[in-house]
Amino acid sequence: MPRANAKKITVDYICEDLGINRSTFYEWRQKGRAPKCFRIPNGDLRIYLSDYENWLAAREDTA
Repeated sequence: MPRANAKKITVDYICEDLGINRSTFYEWRQKGRAPKCFRIPNGDLRIYLSDYENWLAAREDTA
């Protein structure tokens, strides 16, 4: 399903939202624990906002 018009966010957006350092995000990514990312032509990473929101929801504590 094409998502060309879907909202995309940056690693910096996620780091600010979660209050983490970029190095923490990249460590999570290396371990397969970060939200799904893709590279744009200049090499920067982007994340679909919906993927980020789903990733966060999957980590909510049910307590």
